[in-house]
Amino acid sequence: MIKFQNITKIYNHNTTAVDDVSFEIDGKEFVSIVGRSGAGKTTLLKLLLAEEKPTRGKIFLDNQNVHKIKPEELPRLRRRIGVIFQDYRLLSSKNVYENVAYVLEVIGASDLEISRDVPQVLEIVELADKAQNFSKELSGGERQRVAIARALIPRPEIILADEPTGNLDPYHTREVMNLLSRINEMGTTIILATHNKEVINNLGKRVITLEKGRLVRDDEKGRFIL
Repeated sequence: MIKFQNITKIYNHNTTAVDDVSFEIDGKEFVSIVGRSGAGKTTLLKLLLAEEKPTRGKIFLDNQNVHKIKPEELPRLRRRIGVIFQDYRLLSSKNVYENVAYVLEVIGASDLEISRDVPQVLEIVELADKAQNFSKELSGGERQRVAIARALIPRPEIILADEPTGNLDPYHTREVMNLLSRINEMGTTIILATHNKEVINNLGKRVITLEKGRLVRDDEKGRFIL
């Protein structure tokens, strides 16, 4: 489904963020990309989203070169990919239901689709009882579950999770990782970027390790080794 082919990304002509990286991810896989801060994890995610262009190399999604897609067709690509950020990015003026519904409103969903789909997704992330609460009334783990619900609501094929547990305590970290694992079991491809050793070692899933922008390990059932 996803192919990174000899990807290099150089910023300002002298800072190499990613250096000749190649790997493939099949549909429905759960893959973790690990490395120290600055190793190139987030850059790879931005390249897949076509938010950045590679200096060299190609990225394919279902045999389509991501960076050859016309600008007017990019929204269609990005609807196939949900994104979860470390800092939640919730709208403080909207409650939980409205935060999730907003994603559907932006892509032009009908009121009927919104009233049908939002409660279903809130059930999946176990926040149905918090639908009318605002973000300031939620714990960090609950806020991150709202962020996961927003990524999930357009029914994407792929979810990119960029340090989703970076601001969470161990209890809420386990809660969020269990949820991502369940979503993966439902058929969604998960690409997790993290430097959390405990998360990686508990997952027992494929691990791609970056060091100074280069791919140094790709283990089918990997551990955090740096």
